[in-house]
Amino acid sequence: MKIRSPIVSVLGHVDHGKTTLLDYIRGSTIADKEAGGITQHIGATEIPNDTIDEICGSFISALTIKDLIPGLFFIDTPGHAAFTSLRKRGGALADLAVLIVDVNDGFKPQTFEALNILKMYKTPFIVVANKIDMIFGWETHEGFSFKESFNQQAQSVKQALDTKVYEIVGTLHKEGFQSERFDRISDFASQISIIPISARSGEGIIEVLAMLLGLAQEYLTEQLEINEDAPAKGTVLEIKEETGLGLTVDSIIYDGVLRTNDEIALMTSNNEVLTTKIRSILRPLPLEEMRDSKKKFKKFDEVVAAAGIKIAAPNLDDVVSGSPLRVLNDEEDVEEEILKEIEDITINTDDEGILVKADTLGSLEAIVQLLKELDIPIREADIGDVNRRDIINSSIALNENEAHGAIIAFNVGVHQNSEEDLNNSDVMLFKGDVIYQIIEDYEEWIKQREEAKKKAFYDAIIKPAKFMSLPKLVFRQSKPAIIGVEALSGTVKQGQKLINKNGESVGIIASMEDKGETLPDISRGQRVAMAIDNAIVGKDFDEGDELFIDIPENHYKFIEREFKDKLTEDEFETLYEFLEIKRKQDPDWGKFGLFE
Repeated sequence: MKIRSPIVSVLGHVDHGKTTLLDYIRGSTIADKEAGGITQHIGATEIPNDTIDEICGSFISALTIKDLIPGLFFIDTPGHAAFTSLRKRGGALADLAVLIVDVNDGFKPQTFEALNILKMYKTPFIVVANKIDMIFGWETHEGFSFKESFNQQAQSVKQALDTKVYEIVGTLHKEGFQSERFDRISDFASQISIIPISARSGEGIIEVLAMLLGLAQEYLTEQLEINEDAPAKGTVLEIKEETGLGLTVDSIIYDGVLRTNDEIALMTSNNEVLTTKIRSILRPLPLEEMRDSKKKFKKFDEVVAAAGIKIAAPNLDDVVSGSPLRVLNDEEDVEEEILKEIEDITINTDDEGILVKADTLGSLEAIVQLLKELDIPIREADIGDVNRRDIINSSIALNENEAHGAIIAFNVGVHQNSEEDLNNSDVMLFKGDVIYQIIEDYEEWIKQREEAKKKAFYDAIIKPAKFMSLPKLVFRQSKPAIIGVEALSGTVKQGQKLINKNGESVGIIASMEDKGETLPDISRGQRVAMAIDNAIVGKDFDEGDELFIDIPENHYKFIEREFKDKLTEDEFETLYEFLEIKRKQDPDWGKFGLFE
């Protein structure tokens, strides 16, 4: 058995310094070449022990770190959820992770998302608090260890940094993690290390590398054991068109050996297994990054894990990012193993719920997990663009339950031929490239729908109101009775039934008029002429009497249970006057039964 390099994933919010950190280590300038300084593609960089020794010097020997680990193998993700595509059966591809946080900005949406994913996969990680050189008054000491640089800062600067670090400690505590600045930790197994650094000046990088090596040797040596002679296992990062090679697969090999002419199995966008033969294996040299290898790629006849490689092979058109990669062999049913991996994710759905689409297996898994934690049911979860079938299925779900007429689409688009279908349907599409932002948008939509339904229901409920029949303003005694009235409380509406102070039915409001204008409703203080069907003035009520809107018993119960706090003060008083009138006739009127 051989010990391989631990695979280290670097995650964090956009612009918090992921690529700059790796640039310092490998001495490259990839960050300057990226559009807007943001990593556009997933990359992998091998950092051999010789390089780590050069950077860390006597610092590492002082820590008595043994030479069990051959180096570190960094994966540079585009920040938020690309980590999820880097998976293997049973969990995350990364053995360790670096969660990078701008010490001045603190946790941002993508930081929280990365933390949730690390929590989900139970990946050990350290927190790197970057941009200490931006703290007011900080004196930069290029290439120094954090402790050496920190000791030379003014007291006020030290206090400012400590305050910022403890804000990170507080945030992590709320998220369920115990943490501390790395040099104050008593138990590395139970506390997360926070290492303050400047990725630009290199301050603190020594401690980052030493900490990762130390954690790997202390806790991961069994996990890092590989059989150099076993058929390779890997994960597809990207499918890319390369001049002179055609479509190629960028992949991380995390176990075993891969050779030219090996037959490999991969997953397609149709959830089927594709087998193809390797034409050539290309690999960047150590310290060369897969996206920017200055010497391009060197051909290899074989590679042993851990390795970042490019594979040239036929028929790669439908292979998906995040696909498992397996070498066909006589000892394992490789195709069955890949199908099981797919089933692990897609089979865990409900009879009803929303639809989920994602760009990779791992992304899909992360979204499904987060939705399950929020008790949001999932009817179907799959990889690829939103298509016509998805829209039809969502429309069916919508008819069954309005809240389920939604599609959550992460890092995917809508199929060109399906845009019109979507626009002609009532299905809601929530799409984007930050998982929890999409889910938040969906939850906000649900909340708004619930509030709209509640408002519509509240508007439909008959609420307390009363008015007075004004003395000497009887224009007709009956058929219909027409009188002058003044609204005393609530909103009096056309079509409402009325009762008098004895609880007896008076009739129904037929219409209301003011200066020739017909009014659908009146509120407190308004004086109008009112026509009342089925009422006789002098028999059902007298001039000067107060008349009440007759509230059905089930409406009263809803008001009591759901909407009492929405009533105005005058409506509230009228409600209890009305209740008194009703209970003189029936003492149990409006009371809640034992099981209500």
